[in-house]
Amino acid sequence: MKRILVTGGAGFLGSHLCERLVASGSDVLCVDNFFTGNKENIKHLLGHPHFELMRHDVTFPLYEEVDEIYNLACPASPVHYQSDPVQTTKTSVHGAINMLGLAKRVKAKILQASTSEVYGDPEVQPQSEAYWGRVNPIGIRSCYDEGKRCAETLFFDYWRQHHLRIKVARIFNTYGPRMQPGDGRVVSNFIVQALKGDGITIYGDGNQTRSFCYVDDLIDALIRTMDTGDEFTGPVNIGNPSEISILEFAKIVIKLTGSKSKLVFKPLPQDDPKQRQPDINLAKNQLDWYPKVDLINGLKKTIAYFNV
Repeated sequence: MKRILVTGGAGFLGSHLCERLVASGSDVLCVDNFFTGNKENIKHLLGHPHFELMRHDVTFPLYEEVDEIYNLACPASPVHYQSDPVQTTKTSVHGAINMLGLAKRVKAKILQASTSEVYGDPEVQPQSEAYWGRVNPIGIRSCYDEGKRCAETLFFDYWRQHHLRIKVARIFNTYGPRMQPGDGRVVSNFIVQALKGDGITIYGDGNQTRSFCYVDDLIDALIRTMDTGDEFTGPVNIGNPSEISILEFAKIVIKLTGSKSKLVFKPLPQDDPKQRQPDINLAKNQLDWYPKVDLINGLKKTIAYFNV
């Protein structure tokens, strides 16, 4: 039985990953400082003999014996990562150093949950792993964008210098049950506003695009990435290549919720990317992966979660 460490394991993605790993027969150590994580997300696992919860902040070293590490710890929505930008950068950078140090000591395989935000406000569409990105290093989003870019740097330096077994997955917009209602992400924002009958907030003209991947598909891709041979390091894009405008997405949410909400337009936030669409050819070829859950069915499940 493998012992697997999941940092940020009580968060949106982390809790789904812990659940899947426990179901597969692994022994899972969930680590979270509960800055954005929630015990409600993993309470159904607390009595399981192969699940353990530890309150810990990854900016401090951790000493455990594990076979694999999924490093998901970091606030991932603008509302959360901009509330304490210094801590956000520390979580990405110090957290990566500490988890890489642990992986080196126990000879564990380690996966970094990176982000599409490493591409910044892109000049190419769709974004492939070969694209270096266009990131503002001093903007209000840079604590997250540059923190994640630095974490990738550290992972590849540990790979080159210490021959560590690494995996880097660049996660694009993901949605599903256990998203936080106040996290400022477009999916949760629109659903909550629609269910309340409030105005749907559209930033800019709504023609900026996003690509939304359902959480079950995303978790499947992360596990497949970890299970690849040591010769495959990534980075690999994980996301849904189906692109949709924010305006069109808002109309779909209104229709699915049966809401009478109206659209409310506000100025576009600083450094908000105009386009976001992954090129997932590498994931298709190396992971034999492609998202299976279509947007309508995924949204119905997500709306049902919020509508309680």
